[in-house]
Amino acid sequence: MSRRLLACALLATLVLGGCQRAAQEPVPAAGAPATPSADPRGPVTKLLVLVVENHSQDEMRSQMPEAFGLAERYGYATDYRALTHPSLPNYLAMAGGDTFGVADDDPPTAHVIHGASVFGQAMGAGRTAKVYAEGMPGPCALGTDGERYAVRHNPWAYFVDERDLCERLDVPLDDFAADAASGDLPDAGLVVPDLCHDAHDEGCDLAGADAWIADHVRAAMDGPDFAAGRLAIVITADEDDHRQDNLVLTIVVHPSQEGHVVSTPLTHYSLTRLYDQVLGVPALRQAATAPDMAQAFGLPLPPGQG
Repeated sequence: MSRRLLACALLATLVLGGCQRAAQEPVPAAGAPATPSADPRGPVTKLLVLVVENHSQDEMRSQMPEAFGLAERYGYATDYRALTHPSLPNYLAMAGGDTFGVADDDPPTAHVIHGASVFGQAMGAGRTAKVYAEGMPGPCALGTDGERYAVRHNPWAYFVDERDLCERLDVPLDDFAADAASGDLPDAGLVVPDLCHDAHDEGCDLAGADAWIADHVRAAMDGPDFAAGRLAIVITADEDDHRQDNLVLTIVVHPSQEGHVVSTPLTHYSLTRLYDQVLGVPALRQAATAPDMAQAFGLPLPPGQG
């Protein structure tokens, strides 16, 4: 065989072998990323909570179609109860794992709470925390100034040992959209609507609260934190309207949830415990013995944080 024929035969062999290998290798779908994306099912390292005011589970299910649509798509609890009335002790319970003997809605000057909140715990553990309060006139506002702002719905303002952190990280709502879009939502987060958007004030119904809540949840879901599976979102109510024994609709939005209906009895202390599980810190006060919300929903947590 001539050198030219030998070279042609060798080239044909190489080309044929390459084609055979290419045919055997999987072909990525159009538009698929070059490298595998993060598993959107977790683990959960960030928790964002949004709170509606003074409405029962039945009311929220029937009058908040967008929120309940999220509940049906992702997950919700059928036996989640607030702890007491009025508002403030329930917010303190969510943030601190106790009502601290508070039985009214008085401002921080009347209730000096010592010790840690979940937000202070986050910062002490080298994690991040932030409260976004709509209508608040400035960071960690302790009064009732502002546009429909209620300090009783802003629990971090009551924890005096963390006041310096509160003054830096308990901020007006303006920061929320940018943090959601950039993936900078905090590890321990709380969104506080104003007294209309939480359906508290007269003339401010659940339909308006539903639209507002849905807009802010969508903003969080559109961001990289949710897409990567590290962010879970909880929608709940501080208390009911005295009609359902404090039974409130509580929704968990996370890619791991698919039409998940949870019947485990849960309370606001379970939510405190969930904050602490996500942060990987000891459960605060009554939360240490509260029903396990992460377990009830099957939320994926980092190893050692269950």
